[in-house]
Amino acid sequence: MKNILSPSILSADFNILGQQIREVDEAGAEYIHIDVMDGIFVPSISYGMPVIKSIRKTTQKVFDVHIMITDPIRYIEEFAKVGADIITFHLEATDDAMAVIDKIHGCGIKAGISIKPGTAVEELLPYLDKVDMILVMTVEPGFGGQSFIPESIGRVKKVRQMLQKRGLTTDIEVDGGIYTENVSNVLDAGANVIVSGSGVFKGNVSENVKKFINILQNR
Repeated sequence: MKNILSPSILSADFNILGQQIREVDEAGAEYIHIDVMDGIFVPSISYGMPVIKSIRKTTQKVFDVHIMITDPIRYIEEFAKVGADIITFHLEATDDAMAVIDKIHGCGIKAGISIKPGTAVEELLPYLDKVDMILVMTVEPGFGGQSFIPESIGRVKKVRQMLQKRGLTTDIEVDGGIYTENVSNVLDAGANVIVSGSGVFKGNVSENVKKFINILQNR
């Protein structure tokens, strides 16, 4: 498995969003993490298709779109059309996760499934061999800048063990409270796709990306 950095633009300066996306691109980040929130599934509202379409012209890097919305199947085609390369939806947001996975794959892109900190990892069992990525939230979804939940380490380990028992090497993504100071802990637990917002966009963006990548490449 390859270790990948996915900077979350939720923490970027939207006054210079295009510039900051170019910075993380040129510094070596492979993914761009895009959080879409509807104000219903989570309390916050972020941005949607017009923003994704606009920034798609800025970079060729993978658009890692994390949709925190109710009944996510409604918008899969639209997110695919505006440039999503991976769409990750929440297991808790739908009554038919398999239909959402099939819809995403039907659009010719990768499917990810995410769970909140309070959802048992065993809930993922029916979908382990159906998705391309599993996102284990390490904070409660909906707000940037939260502190990492320590119990997440054990949850990531459990998901990796569940995958290994089936002979799967599926990507495990972590999102929330990840900085250079604690990223090694989640890597050791079995995660390999690392989302960081504040850890990348607070301070010198290029230097922050390079510090993350140095750690990821040496694990």
